Amino acid sequence: MPELSQETERGRAGAPFGLAEVTGPSMVPTLHHGDRLLLQYGAAIRPGDIVVLRHPFQQDLLVVKRAVERREGGWWVLGDNPYAGGDSTDYGVVPEELILGRARFRYRPLKDGQRSPLALARWVLSAARPLLPGWSASRRLRAR
Repeated sequence: MPELSQETERGRAGAPFGLAEVTGPSMVPTLHHGDRLLLQYGAAIRPGDIVVLRHPFQQDLLVVKRAVERREGGWWVLGDNPYAGGDSTDYGVVPEELILGRARFRYRPLKDGQRSPLALARWVLSAARPLLPGWSASRRLRAR
């Protein structure tokens, strides 16, 4: 169930921004395995934001989820992929102090097989984009 590489924590010592690599399927279709994120540590969280947090039961594990709503005791967070699990439906409300920051930007690296002009053009159009609150290709959040 790991969602982010541990490189996120190394650059955190006082810097307001950091980079992370997504691993795992829980945020598909919004984020995919191998995507890179630009994080803003300590940013104000609003419903719909993609956040990086420490897993409530395994605090050496960092995960990326969508903050859905503030509840008593913290945030209710969900993955955009309803079949992947590993979110508040499993571990409940996440205390505010476990949320490290907010993802601001996603960058999808070029894959090895993307060398044709058409593949490069598709990559250029979809490789980088800001992560806006409430914007998701997932029907899971829209159905709530």
